Amino acid sequence: MQQPTKKSTNRSGLITALDVGTTKIACFIARQVGNEEAEVIGVGHQVSRGVRNGNIIDMVAAEDSIRATVEAAEQMAGENVHDVILCVSGVIPESKLISFDVAISGNEITGADFKRALDPTWLHSQQGDNRQIIHTLPLAYTIDGNPGVKDPRGMFGEKLGVNMHVITASASALRNISACVNRCHLDVERQVVGSYASGLSCLVEDERELGVICIDMGGGTTDISVFFDGEVIYTNSVPIGGNHVTNDIARGLSTSVTYAERMKTLYGSVVPSASDDQEVIKVPLVGEVDDGENQIPRSMLIGIIRPRIEEIYELVREKLEPTGFERAGARRVVLTGGGSQLTGVRELASEMMDKQVRLGKPNYIKGLAESVGGAAFAAPAGLIQFILNERKSISMASINDIEMPNSQLARIRKWFRENI
Repeated sequence: MQQPTKKSTNRSGLITALDVGTTKIACFIARQVGNEEAEVIGVGHQVSRGVRNGNIIDMVAAEDSIRATVEAAEQMAGENVHDVILCVSGVIPESKLISFDVAISGNEITGADFKRALDPTWLHSQQGDNRQIIHTLPLAYTIDGNPGVKDPRGMFGEKLGVNMHVITASASALRNISACVNRCHLDVERQVVGSYASGLSCLVEDERELGVICIDMGGGTTDISVFFDGEVIYTNSVPIGGNHVTNDIARGLSTSVTYAERMKTLYGSVVPSASDDQEVIKVPLVGEVDDGENQIPRSMLIGIIRPRIEEIYELVREKLEPTGFERAGARRVVLTGGGSQLTGVRELASEMMDKQVRLGKPNYIKGLAESVGGAAFAAPAGLIQFILNERKSISMASINDIEMPNSQLARIRKWFRENI
């Protein structure tokens, strides 16, 4: 993973989020407002080409799509960007919970000790040949075995214990998507797992604290994240998404993929109704020019869509059950992503997972138009929130490390609040 680069975009407070998905590529350019908020000033989105199931399959086609998307966002924002925060999905994410101790030898825990604990270099050497660490997320701390420590800086002890969530991904998939972005003369400042980003943008604070499962139903994959006690504790992915539903319709009704997508959007549902047999849909047959049209009841379309959505939820349950994190997610599920906009998916999810289900969309980012403020754009909005959270934690860490009289420290804190 490339390290953050010191470009003018960071100094000017700009955040550029890039989501390279299977069905669309989206770019948000946002300007930080205050310490905890950002306003989107530029948006670009294009139909994705050269990407399948979140992986690059045609470097040239994907590069062209990324260039067009970023240029549209730059033109709207009136800014030129050099660094992007990249959303990665389809990279086979794996979650591991690890615990380890850092020797302090009875001294005060300083910022340097804290940084050493949060970036254990030995972890990188333990990864397999095709695994790369994306996130190391601390979940809890202990001092000499005493749990419940929120922030150990300034405390004393012999050993600082860390419980950490490590997220890894396929190294080759990450290299391919990063190389494609680099070919557009853009540097990858950070990479963020898509399910994590979606959860940051769609979940409210109480949900993250009490426990919730976030399911991002994308075009090529369905991404899963579990939040508990304010932190993400599990991520995974299912290699099935909305495009598979579209292909099922195209094959089942012998129509084009384009028209199958249109049918899914206009008439698709997973919940049958009494009038479905009487409602007739005209279906143009693939390859037919004259009089190549069929008529089907809407119930037939629902009969094609529902089994595939049921399969997605079954696979999600299979991923969660062995881990025990389904119980950590309490009785709450939030659906987001483009696939969640299909009629009836919430009701079916509630039925199959035996949980309360709601539809989620970006909550915290200002300046999003209605057309790009829905569930399909949860991931790029979450990338912005990720950087805001990171900048806030860096600012607070810098303040905590300053050892000065209280009056001067108070003035510094005030300056940070007003200027960062």
